[in-house]
Amino acid sequence: MNTKIRVLVTGSQGFLGANLVCSLKQNNNIQIIPISRENYHKLDSKLLSDVNYIFHLAGVNRPRSLNQFEQGNSLLTKEICRKIESSFPYRTNKLTIIYSSSIQVDLDNPYGQSKLRAEESLIKLSQKFNIPLYIYRLSNLFGKWSKPDYNSVVATFCHNIARGLPIKINDPKTEVELTYIDDVISEFVNLINNEGNDYDIKPIKYIESTYKISLDDLSSKITKYHKSRKLLKIEEVANGFNRKLYATYLAYLQPKDFSYNVPKYVDERGDFVEFLKTNNSGQFSYFTANPGVVRGNHYHHTKNEKFFVIKGVAKFTFTNINTLEKYELVASNEESQVIDSIPGWAHSVKNIGEDELIVLLWCNEVFDREKPDTYPYSNQ
Repeated sequence: MNTKIRVLVTGSQGFLGANLVCSLKQNNNIQIIPISRENYHKLDSKLLSDVNYIFHLAGVNRPRSLNQFEQGNSLLTKEICRKIESSFPYRTNKLTIIYSSSIQVDLDNPYGQSKLRAEESLIKLSQKFNIPLYIYRLSNLFGKWSKPDYNSVVATFCHNIARGLPIKINDPKTEVELTYIDDVISEFVNLINNEGNDYDIKPIKYIESTYKISLDDLSSKITKYHKSRKLLKIEEVANGFNRKLYATYLAYLQPKDFSYNVPKYVDERGDFVEFLKTNNSGQFSYFTANPGVVRGNHYHHTKNEKFFVIKGVAKFTFTNINTLEKYELVASNEESQVIDSIPGWAHSVKNIGEDELIVLLWCNEVFDREKPDTYPYSNQ
């Protein structure tokens, strides 16, 4: 006996559909029935009679001719409603329908009006058969797998900027309202997981988490992401809209651009590499030291660092430049030990092992040649 939740997804190969299908695959209790242009002929009464959820995500938003709005949105939906209606004599389980509409239904344009007529067909079907219906009026979606020059301006900007291609902005001050694809998918998946008896007879829904940004600011952010590799400087991408936009930008990198080189400074002591700088949280580097080599021998007034030995054995020597108090410790890759440099204490790092020493280094500030806050001090 098949006890899995059967979820049918129209437009399964589109931007929204592909992301939903990907997420649903993570649940072993869900059986996915993907419907695309290639297998639309399989969408018959028998198939529809046995599904628990229909996510109707197929549609047209960038047609070659205006009449395709009507064909790909309102008429397609009306045909799907007819097929669903013909399946009810054979249905034995509850059905829920989710439809991806648009905030443009309130506008007097061919796209918005075709989506509105699609909504009307679904509402009529829902009322006739008492089917729970959720109509999501979505703003401009952005995220991985969105098609440039088709789905959203974010996709176009990310695609072109990542490839060094020009972008076109007619009015830089134009503001767009954006919704992240994963926020929509999360809402859809939660609907399956948590749907109970609290169905609202008013089916119109909106994704609460949206972002408004001007085209100028949007292009500026994405351009900074593109330049960050040369500058070795990462923008603030840990939270909110910036986190989601940066993830979207990365999704448009070509495989040949998945990696990049950073400068390496080599002398008789070993190597030194700065590989990541931040706006407010300092920078990350690493250095190597050949056996017997001493690095450091300086102090800072305010700057501070953290050292982590990832290969070899090192002796850290500290000297208080005021009291001349000394302190030594040994660290190796055998221990998960972080060593702090302390303002007012000179410090040095000596490779006391037989192999190359490799040390990961974090500094609380990006190195400034004009104000390095680094003063030589013989610490041996």
